[in-house]
Amino acid sequence: MKLATIRVDGGHAAVRVDADVAVETGARDVRELLGDPGWRSRAESASGRTHDLSTVDYAPVVPDPGKIFCVGLNYRNHILEMGRELPRYPTLFAKFSDALIGARDDIALPAVSDAIDWEAELAVVIGTAVRDADREQATAAIAGYSVLNDVTARDYQYRTKEWLQGKTFEATTPLGPVLVTPDELPSDLELTCEVDGEPVQKASTSDLVFDPPELVSYISRIITLRPGDVIATGTPGGVGHARTPPRYLADGSVLTTRITGIGELVNTARAKR
Repeated sequence: MKLATIRVDGGHAAVRVDADVAVETGARDVRELLGDPGWRSRAESASGRTHDLSTVDYAPVVPDPGKIFCVGLNYRNHILEMGRELPRYPTLFAKFSDALIGARDDIALPAVSDAIDWEAELAVVIGTAVRDADREQATAAIAGYSVLNDVTARDYQYRTKEWLQGKTFEATTPLGPVLVTPDELPSDLELTCEVDGEPVQKASTSDLVFDPPELVSYISRIITLRPGDVIATGTPGGVGHARTPPRYLADGSVLTTRITGIGELVNTARAKR
């Protein structure tokens, strides 16, 4: 099953995404829907107002997550090619919901940075409150998966040893277009990223050092994860900052982020004027 949050009538609506239509579920957004213990049957049986998929306006699949955790250094080949040792524990940082945009929204290039980079990532969306989870409990707590690009201001990121300031610029992080439940996805997904049609990243999620259940389990030992919380699982090699010379997004750059079986984000970078 596929779920999304779309913009309607000046607000939002959580929808089930079928072959060519989106069907309203009666919930305001996917976070509210997931807060209903019977969300799966509610979404499957939904028969509300329908919308043509070719014209829907996607909001972030979870517009206002309670928590957004991001993971750094989590693709094995990328870590090894940089000459680093594989980490013993996940590298975690946070992002705030004001950073999120929809699947077709513009990326707001901040006037204070000229080093805006791309990071294609698989996103995990939590569907059940979970604390101190083992692997089985963590797996059961995952509502589904989505696509995210952790667009990053590298100059701000590396001003200090803490990454937060470079990771959460407002209106920079596309998330969507849909959430796909785990039963509809293979265990190994292909992730790709393009800038102006040129491939810049390609990886398999089987290369993750810490897979989604491990991440959910680890984070749940720190804090309770709740329905609608999001975990961005990290990016593979191919980012612009690591190139010689470095390459960054510019005004008009089109960033396409795609994961097989889930969908794609197509976002144009726009300079703030």
